[in-house]
Amino acid sequence: MSVPAPLDVRPLSRALKALGDETRLRIVALLSHSELCVCHLESVLSLPQSNTSRHLSVLKAAGLVEARREGSWVYYRLAPQLDELCGSQVRALVEAFAKRDVLRREVARVLKSCGPDACK
Repeated sequence: MSVPAPLDVRPLSRALKALGDETRLRIVALLSHSELCVCHLESVLSLPQSNTSRHLSVLKAAGLVEARREGSWVYYRLAPQLDELCGSQVRALVEAFAKRDVLRREVARVLKSCGPDACK
């Protein structure tokens, strides 16, 4: 009789710890609607660049977001989840956030005020 492999809950534990902060949860909510530059997130969250970057680094370390650099600007988006359990939880959050018109309007407002190419 074979013994089943233990369930590895570390990816989900890291994700839930990262999401245990209001600001980081709000960042994930915003990113569920669009890829955004750090400056866009700063504007919506009314946070200085250093605080915004710190929150993004926690989310990145947990595997929840990924970044791409374009010139001197960094754009963030939600990362694909390789862990099935973690992926199902992130999908549930994204689906819940997608139903929030206030988030869609907030993203549209910041993209309009800053412009999608304002960071270039």
